[in-house]
Amino acid sequence: MAYCYRHPNRETFVSCSECGRPICAECMTPAPVGQRCPEHSGKPQGARRISSGVRRTAFEGTGALVTKALLGLNIGIYLITAFQGRGLNAPGGRLYFDWLLYGPAVANGDWWRLFTSAFLHANLIHIAFNMYFLWFVGAAVEQALGRGRFIMLYVVSALAGSAGALVWTPTAPTVGASGALFGLLGAALILERQRNFVLGGSALALIVINLVLSFAVSGISIGGHVGGLIGGMLCTLIFSQFGRGHAAYSRLGLMSIAGVLAIGVASVAVAYFKVRGYAV
Repeated sequence: MAYCYRHPNRETFVSCSECGRPICAECMTPAPVGQRCPEHSGKPQGARRISSGVRRTAFEGTGALVTKALLGLNIGIYLITAFQGRGLNAPGGRLYFDWLLYGPAVANGDWWRLFTSAFLHANLIHIAFNMYFLWFVGAAVEQALGRGRFIMLYVVSALAGSAGALVWTPTAPTVGASGALFGLLGAALILERQRNFVLGGSALALIVINLVLSFAVSGISIGGHVGGLIGGMLCTLIFSQFGRGHAAYSRLGLMSIAGVLAIGVASVAVAYFKVRGYAV
């Protein structure tokens, strides 16, 4: 039994013919084919007409602002590390080595590395692939969740990814936004399970393909990917009150915020207990 995405306490057998989200009788608008939800009904919503989906594929307007900011921040930091290092394909320098994730350094008190390492990349291919993936997945997830939820999701996923990387390989220097990106994939999977097809129903397939690549290709942080995926899924489940509501539309109360913070704190705690024996 599905529940209306705007009224989580109302059961329904009807879904929007445009986006597939379940809708109750109050939210239905007849269309030439089937019924449509308020966002796709063509009716003005408040002061403006909502056009969900258009900004997901167009790098324009005011959509996906956080995703765009993250793209700019990652690229800017990469250019700084490339300038300080040995060139555009060989970043390095003080910023790079002060921010990368390394278990013994974290054990000695460099806790910021759990987050800052998510903004570093090893070479051009690494950042190009991650930034494409960030735009492809991040813009859609941000459009569905909104900026506030998206920021919390990204931060928690980055921390969970770092914790996973330290659990798997505590003494291997690790960089990259992959943990946070896998968290976005985990969020997309939960959203699509709730019939909000942010990636056209392909979230599970993308997760499987990327996990297979993580195990098959050497030099990839398996722990970072798995940790970020778990963190992102848990965070989105909290947004949906563990299935009692919708991740994108349920009220984000104090308990939900506390739950998201708890995931971040737990990630830091896991990292601490894993690396505490490596302190110099």
